Amino acid sequence: MSIIYKIDLPLIDQYVTLFETTGWNSEYNLTKEELSISLSNSYYSVSAYDEDKLVGFGKIVSDGVVHAMIYEMIVDPDYQGEGIGSCILNMLVEKCLKNNIRDIQLFCAKGKKVFYERHGFTARLNSAPGMQYKRNTGIIDNPVKQI
Repeated sequence: MSIIYKIDLPLIDQYVTLFETTGWNSEYNLTKEELSISLSNSYYSVSAYDEDKLVGFGKIVSDGVVHAMIYEMIVDPDYQGEGIGSCILNMLVEKCLKNNIRDIQLFCAKGKKVFYERHGFTARLNSAPGMQYKRNTGIIDNPVKQI
């Protein structure tokens, strides 16, 4: 098996197929069009291919100076344990370091903490800044009027 890494965005149909292997879409309910928009708004991405098959992906969303967030680190389950995720992650981190981005963070899928720790990431302290907005499906009582 010879894996090829590219920094071009993958074809949306291939990406949707890979994204579906994660189970994340059971929560997000993203359409193909929404996933396409998400891809196109990436700062930088790495795609891994076995011949023409997309088998791995990772992306950075960033302001290009201070903050970078690594998202959607995905490796096809049939290809996990082959070093593909490590190569993608290393390429993403290297891009941030070359651009002198000061703050590199990521979302870690459940059960993957040890993988990221092996690559220099540490869990944020409970006292560290950071929160997550949990979307409420209810009606907002006092919407903010935009000018």
